[in-house]
Amino acid sequence: MSRSEVVPLLDHVGAVVAAAIGRARPELAGADAVLRRSTHADFQSNAALALGKRLGVRPAELATSVAAALSADDGVLEQVEVSGPGFLNIAVSDRAIWEQVAVRVSDARLGVTATEYGRRTVIDYSAPNIAKEMHVGHLRTTIIGDSLARVLEFLGAEVIRQNHLGDWGTQFGMLIQYLDEQPDARWRHDELSGAESTVSALDELYRAARAAFDADAEFADRARARVVALQSGDAVTLDRWCAIVAESERAFGAIYRRLGVLLTPEDSVGESFYNPMLADTIDALVTAGIAVDSAGALVVFSDDVRGPDDRPVPLMVRKSDGGYGYDSTDMATIRYRIATLRADRLLYVTDSRQALHFRLVFEAARRAGWLTDGVDAEHIAYGTVLGPDGTPFKTRAGGTVRLLDLLDDAVGRARAVVYEKNPDLPAAVVDEIAEQAGIGAVKYADLSTSRVKDYTFDLDRMVALNGNTAVYLQYAHARIRSILRKAGEGAYVIDPGVGLEPAERALALALDAYGAAVTEVGATLEPHRLCGYLYDLARDFTAFYDGCPVLSSARPVRDNRLALCLLTARTLEHGLGLLGIAAPERM
Repeated sequence: MSRSEVVPLLDHVGAVVAAAIGRARPELAGADAVLRRSTHADFQSNAALALGKRLGVRPAELATSVAAALSADDGVLEQVEVSGPGFLNIAVSDRAIWEQVAVRVSDARLGVTATEYGRRTVIDYSAPNIAKEMHVGHLRTTIIGDSLARVLEFLGAEVIRQNHLGDWGTQFGMLIQYLDEQPDARWRHDELSGAESTVSALDELYRAARAAFDADAEFADRARARVVALQSGDAVTLDRWCAIVAESERAFGAIYRRLGVLLTPEDSVGESFYNPMLADTIDALVTAGIAVDSAGALVVFSDDVRGPDDRPVPLMVRKSDGGYGYDSTDMATIRYRIATLRADRLLYVTDSRQALHFRLVFEAARRAGWLTDGVDAEHIAYGTVLGPDGTPFKTRAGGTVRLLDLLDDAVGRARAVVYEKNPDLPAAVVDEIAEQAGIGAVKYADLSTSRVKDYTFDLDRMVALNGNTAVYLQYAHARIRSILRKAGEGAYVIDPGVGLEPAERALALALDAYGAAVTEVGATLEPHRLCGYLYDLARDFTAFYDGCPVLSSARPVRDNRLALCLLTARTLEHGLGLLGIAAPERM
């Protein structure tokens, strides 16, 4: 893959300042420049504050000596001033900024370095249950996981997506038996009307099977026998189970395609896949002396976590009846992903309520010698989607919100906004834009919130044309594309000798920070940081466009400004793409 070698101005200036610190005071060679963007200049270095204290000299005196050492820089710096107690305010030359824009606009990666190059990363997300509707509870894991997979893949990681489907257990024996006894039941996609969902039909049939199980002792016995048949590999029962899994995956795939999520059937690795590994996995824990008997069950008592009774918290790897549960499957899963998939990094995108569970799983895997120092395992926790009343989002009747219904509502609301903005657009165009805007609105509202926090699902706010929303960013991108269409196709040759207006400078420096924003997401696994960057970039572009005429300017100013427009459009489109959000050409 291509690995960009574009050096951001922040990094370049930081290196120049760090070298100057070493020249001014050799004993400080290698010190960090502590450089950041500033409202007082292009960049500000705070290094002298801490370093002066370490040397026992006034920070302002040290800053002055560093400024003097910067006088022989490589031509990038325009002005250096000492301010306050010892800050260095640094302005970059107009030429250096234009040259940086020229390099970025011609770079396929927009100047983003592949900081995760070659890192084999397994990311576990979405994980719906077979024969069950996907609902609002699947929204965050699916959207956050997809965005992180996109970002890490772009940064060079070898990403292995894993959709850990809930496809095994006693409920399937019950459902299969009920289907056999209800030959007229319609649940396959070719038996249903276009408006009906396979998983909706299966979900309703499961509820009926559950009711029959509870009310009819003879049916319950037949259902239990069917569980045994499934677990022992009975061909007829397995065929019916495979059909249920296939129909469910078909329905999930339709939702993934609508969401623009990159999961495919090849990424699905359900609980059933690990079933043959469970006994050997538990035997390995027993042999290692980690799993011990507790009232007939096998458990791994934590060395790190104690419960309210001040006793070690257990991870139950085999039940007292000899059965296996989620703890058992997750131990087999982590062992497989390390030993067979050869993962360098394991990411589990699940809600924050599972934090203790994964802490225990990771600890047990370390004690077993599977999870070594060479492998990172992280629980990517997230908060809850709330309704207007501040409680978990439900339907008006108090039920779980179906994901398809939620998406339909968002698209409908976006359609109204698009039509109001452009009532003359053809209906088909309105529908296409509304789909992109509505889906994007839902995804961006989720991703723009710090993932560990809860957020309120508010469609009116999500589809607003103003504020930190996907629609605002999509509209900004569409507006820039409109400018470029009016300008005509072609390369815009940048003249680095043209002076910069303040709004041009602000926009160019914001564009120069794109790589830092993306790599920060790769390091912190927090997509909201990229959302914040894109929103600030769109606002910087608005200020630029309001204050700097583009199409009416004469060359070379016109070409320079069109290059800024092009780089902004490409950056917005690429950044939205990393979030899994479309960037329409027209809105």
